[in-house]
Amino acid sequence: MQLGVFLNRQGAVEVAVEAERLGYAMALVPEGFRSDAVSVLGAVAARTERIGLASGVMQIPGRPPVMAALTAATLDQLSGGRFRLGLGVSNPDVSLGWYGVPFERPLERTREYVDVVRLALTGEPVRYPGKHFRLPPEGTDEAAHLIAAAVRKDLPVLLAGVGKRSLELAGEIADGWIGVFAPPWRIAESLEHVKTGRERVGLGLDGFEVMPSISIGLGDDLETAAEPLRHYYANFLGLGSKEKSIYYALAVRMGFEEQAAEVHRLRSEGDRAGAARAVPLEFIDQTALLGTPERIARRMAEYAAAGVTVLGLTLLAPTVDEQLATVRAAARALELAGV
Repeated sequence: MQLGVFLNRQGAVEVAVEAERLGYAMALVPEGFRSDAVSVLGAVAARTERIGLASGVMQIPGRPPVMAALTAATLDQLSGGRFRLGLGVSNPDVSLGWYGVPFERPLERTREYVDVVRLALTGEPVRYPGKHFRLPPEGTDEAAHLIAAAVRKDLPVLLAGVGKRSLELAGEIADGWIGVFAPPWRIAESLEHVKTGRERVGLGLDGFEVMPSISIGLGDDLETAAEPLRHYYANFLGLGSKEKSIYYALAVRMGFEEQAAEVHRLRSEGDRAGAARAVPLEFIDQTALLGTPERIARRMAEYAAAGVTVLGLTLLAPTVDEQLATVRAAARALELAGV
């Protein structure tokens, strides 16, 4: 198992450079509340040489598939072939509320989206008669053709997913999976569904990348270590409606329904500080790396045993210096884990 790091906009370049020096395998950039992924990735690509780069993840509703392919090809060229395209459908309320894109039939939409991306990355004209994406549409014969970008048709595509069917789809059509809020036992459980998808196309897990996003907090006691993570967790648990939120549903499945409901209520009432305080420490501890390097090392060993190939650390420390200290401590913990 290797380490990756999910970068914040603040300090992204400094952290990526240090992670590269420490031997991290990947630097990933999410998008949503804080920034888009593409701008940060461009800056990081210009200042690094070896570390792999990925969107973690680009939001499918936020850009058409041909533009996602063009962006991926450009970032891959700028980084010297180091880029992986991570994609996700986001949350139903974000899809509609932020981008005006309906969330209905997200798996069908994702399958077609990846089809179009891969077709565009061949460098051939994009002609696709899908249900959700028909290119070119009626009224024009102008097909997209990425003749201006250096394309790599085998550029890896990673999919985010939580539910059984989305995990199977990732196994079937993607080169890797990006998970979230996943304790080691859920990684192993999720990979069983990924295997089902891989088997449909006659493949195993060899070469398939397993990259969960795992928050990390340092401290001699768990409460102190968890404190910088609380607002992040409250944002996800309180996002949109309880009935539609994949993150809320995940907390319920893990046995935290009552606490998740309280977090959601407080956030919906505008009490963000109260919502952060209401996130149960046990939920954070199950789904994050908390404590001293020695304690974190033991958890890393559990993630390696569960099948993780790149353990993606989500940094939530408030300052760049603290983020740098975290990536160094995590590298030390990996050495202690001996995996």
